[in-house]
Amino acid sequence: MTALFEPYRLRSLTFPNRVWVAPMCQYSAEPVGPDAGVPTDWHFTHLASRAVGGAGLILTEATAVSPEGRISPQDLGIWNDRQAEAFARITTFIRSQGGVPGIQLAHAGRKASTAEPWRGGGPVGPDQHGWVPVGPSPIAFAEGHHVPHELSRDEIAGVVDDFRAAAGRALAAGFQVVEVHGAHGYLVHEFLSPHSNRRTDAYGGSFDNRIRFAIEVTDAVRSVWPADLPVLFRVSATDWLAEAGDQRAGWTAEETVELARRLHDHGVDLIDTSSGGNVADVRIPIEPGYQVQFARRIREQAGVASGAVGLITEPVQAEKIVADGDADVVLLARELLRDPYWPLHAARELGVEPAVPDQYARAF
Repeated sequence: MTALFEPYRLRSLTFPNRVWVAPMCQYSAEPVGPDAGVPTDWHFTHLASRAVGGAGLILTEATAVSPEGRISPQDLGIWNDRQAEAFARITTFIRSQGGVPGIQLAHAGRKASTAEPWRGGGPVGPDQHGWVPVGPSPIAFAEGHHVPHELSRDEIAGVVDDFRAAAGRALAAGFQVVEVHGAHGYLVHEFLSPHSNRRTDAYGGSFDNRIRFAIEVTDAVRSVWPADLPVLFRVSATDWLAEAGDQRAGWTAEETVELARRLHDHGVDLIDTSSGGNVADVRIPIEPGYQVQFARRIREQAGVASGAVGLITEPVQAEKIVADGDADVVLLARELLRDPYWPLHAARELGVEPAVPDQYARAF
């Protein structure tokens, strides 16, 4: 048995291995009307393929807790029961294959109302089903992007309620894991970072104030999520400003370690560790496994389980990350777009008998 294919337990759940599917937006839902945000056959096929491919946890794409929380008008949502009911078919199939179905709950904040990446990814207006985004402060993500509406205290409370309601629907839809999206420059991350949060009230300024929204969202999700099921939190470990020698204020790795400690106290079981996404022009030294250092730091310094993600592509590389204790699990994104059956192929390469569906056994 390799470390990568050793079962992993969080609360009452046992995951069959440490290869997990990172959330990957598909930009393939209806943008308006009664089917807005509802999973389609494309989403079923996308997620079911990764379950057949042997991944231990299959996380949905960033799934919006409200219509204005979508990254694009074509994103999935779980703000109504019609959406939740459509997810049930997906979760049932994932579980039938021995995988664990998970959902990432998200609000895009100031980076909302954008086009699909193959259409440029830029901001869209009402003529393309767009809207005015919201954020902690009226600061656009980049030149040419929408200036967001600054959320009032009452509106912040409303977003927290949206996360709570979405988590309840996710549970009813059959999900066993819920992840709060606190990374990549979306709303929770925007509150965390002084680069995007210039508030002077209880949600801005000091570290305790800037993490307040993240804690409130986590508490709201945990309040409706069963005690025997895990909650994950995806974080951008740094805005990369300090590492780049940029003097602008940003979110730092040191702050991430302390946030991880606090989140663990509020019922978060694992920190899904990414980075960046909140500063448009910062230089990020991208190379294979470039974010593993942050997952290791969270695990060692905060004493919280962590997942590593980012240019993890080779089985031996993934095995070493887990075996060396740099992270408890690895999450793959684009490599699983290229090869939905990567876990099965990785198992064979590492000398493990892959857990192949009966229908495919003759090929292995």
